[in-house]
Amino acid sequence: MPLGEHLRELRNRLAKAVLAITMVSVVAAFYSQQLMDFLAAPVPKCPEGTSIADNTGGRCAVLAYQTVLSPFTSTVKVVLLAGVIGSAPVWLYQLWAFVAPGLHRHEKKYAYYFAAAAAPLFLAGAYLAYLVMPVSISVLISITPEVASNFLSLDDVLDFATRMVLVFGLAFELPLLLITLNVAGVVTGRRMAGWWRGVVMGIFVFGAIATPSTDPLGMLALAVPIIILYFVAVGFSLFNDRRRARRDADAELSDDEASALDLTPEPIGAVERTSSVPALPEQSDGARAHRLNGYDDVT
Repeated sequence: MPLGEHLRELRNRLAKAVLAITMVSVVAAFYSQQLMDFLAAPVPKCPEGTSIADNTGGRCAVLAYQTVLSPFTSTVKVVLLAGVIGSAPVWLYQLWAFVAPGLHRHEKKYAYYFAAAAAPLFLAGAYLAYLVMPVSISVLISITPEVASNFLSLDDVLDFATRMVLVFGLAFELPLLLITLNVAGVVTGRRMAGWWRGVVMGIFVFGAIATPSTDPLGMLALAVPIIILYFVAVGFSLFNDRRRARRDADAELSDDEASALDLTPEPIGAVERTSSVPALPEQSDGARAHRLNGYDDVT
């Protein structure tokens, strides 16, 4: 296609994706209250009738709006988030339909495998984040002194939940990325296995920094599953390297390694003479040179 055709196709794909997100968002607007309750469920809310004097010391929290526009902006955020998640099959297909014609057959096969594994891993990370959120929020508000109460903005709770889901979901894609690099031949399973000490340390540091809460439970909940998935990726890579070595005997050879040469001289034996081809270069005649486009045997 010329550049103009590519741009028109991209415009059509984006229009279809935006239309799908808009339609799902409109439907989600009718269930905005249920979505708000779902996102606010991890917050330990105070019972009805609890006074401010009873809401001290971080025992519970009250969800509140702090500005006039907060109810509207919070609802729009939740509805759009539901629209993007609910219409994911449509806009992901539009993205794939735009990219797929430029891929080879084996590249498409690997892309199918990648997508089939990436979606369950992201959902597993998001589900674990939702399970960890109640404990994380409870630990955070428990630091509140006895002279203060907790009035949480629903916008902050929404941002906290979104960040937790994204961090856990994307972190669960790390083993899949390593497997992809191994299949592409960028890194071997043996090298990945040699990195395990630094990787484990890095995962714990990442879990301590990336999680919005500062409690050790959130860090462990993120780090331990990723470490397990990392060793699963190492095992798969080692198996894939062995399978590749069985198919290609030279796969483990270094590019700078010289091959073994047998330099032992062997007897040539009797030289066979024919009437048309002289045995030695100095015996070539003009007809021989003419047949070789003007070059004699020495040349």
